[in-house]
Amino acid sequence: MTATLFHNACAATLDPAREGVWGVVEPAAILSENGRITWIGPESDLPSQRASGAERIDLGGRWVTPALIDCHTHLVFAGDRSGEFEQRLSGVSYEEIARAGGGIRATMTATRAASLEALTDAAEARIRQLMRGGVASVEIKSGYGLDMDTERAMLMAATEAARRAGVRVRRTFLGLHALPPDYQGRRADYVRWMAGDVLPALHAEGLVDAVDAFCETIGFTPAETELMFEAAARLGLPVCLHAEQLSDQGGAALAARYGALSADHLEYLSEAGAQAMAQAGTTAVLLPGAFYALKETKRPPVDLLRALNVPMAVATDLNPGSSPLVSPVLAMNMACILFGLTPAEAFAGMTRDAAKAMGVAGEAGMLRAGLAADLAVWDVSGPAEIVYWIGHPGPERLFIAGQEASL
Repeated sequence: MTATLFHNACAATLDPAREGVWGVVEPAAILSENGRITWIGPESDLPSQRASGAERIDLGGRWVTPALIDCHTHLVFAGDRSGEFEQRLSGVSYEEIARAGGGIRATMTATRAASLEALTDAAEARIRQLMRGGVASVEIKSGYGLDMDTERAMLMAATEAARRAGVRVRRTFLGLHALPPDYQGRRADYVRWMAGDVLPALHAEGLVDAVDAFCETIGFTPAETELMFEAAARLGLPVCLHAEQLSDQGGAALAARYGALSADHLEYLSEAGAQAMAQAGTTAVLLPGAFYALKETKRPPVDLLRALNVPMAVATDLNPGSSPLVSPVLAMNMACILFGLTPAEAFAGMTRDAAKAMGVAGEAGMLRAGLAADLAVWDVSGPAEIVYWIGHPGPERLFIAGQEASL
């Protein structure tokens, strides 16, 4: 048995079973055995026999939190879209760029042309950037291939890049991201092919953990989304949804009907959609990077989500077009400044509530006995300071399953 005792620390556990919004234990000790937390509490309460023989790591009075979870990313891609950034700054809208063949289609072209090794190397580099910000778990979507071979390559790259970096990963199939040029005028054929052939094939290869779609006026209709969700249900796969980012398409309520893990973006979420999410236990994933990059003005209805007790996760939405954001701590700060979350809400949004959105609530997201020993160690005066800095550089140390990660 491999045992490690982390001691001389102030712990923000994010465990709602403990007192206060941060669930603070101070001074704290955390015992990890075989990658899992087996004891956490005041250091003075630790039974001496429990720590016998354990490796001791003195954290020097630093604050320790759950490692961060980035529950919505598109980090496997080739190329960049800095030219579109310049277009948007000159007044061209995201929708106009997409309809002119840019946006997702531009990244599709570059990604189809890239080798598997190039995709993997680039994805690993982006994961390591997230790790330097404190991330130990990451969700990665496909959706820039929009054909069988490239969607497979994206999911394989996500798998291998995460393995190399040593992070926990969940891979999400996003076949309904955009309509590729080779299916212009044949939307129904494309949706049927993605749902009926591509998804089952990639799932059979062990490459898919969840299913997503872009339900929007420039994406796919609710009816088309439902066809994909039906295919996911047949395979026993959980779903999530890009919903209500640019308009209210009723996507959140649709996702809730399928017991979705999350509905994401939600700037145009209606009260009925929020109520459906609350009843279904669907987490809201807020993506301030896209809101910022697209210069949006309509905020997600945070007060409504609070009132309905809908969990609010926060993620980078790391992607080449609408959110080229690689800093999870900046995402938390943006969630506070742009959306009105409290520091504790934002931090829970990238730990405890992100774990719900990613489907790993039984594995990570809090400092609690039974969960993974995923720990971030910060040189700060308190956990709110992590969120306060505009782009805090990240933790001093990161432990994943009890083992120190190289930053």
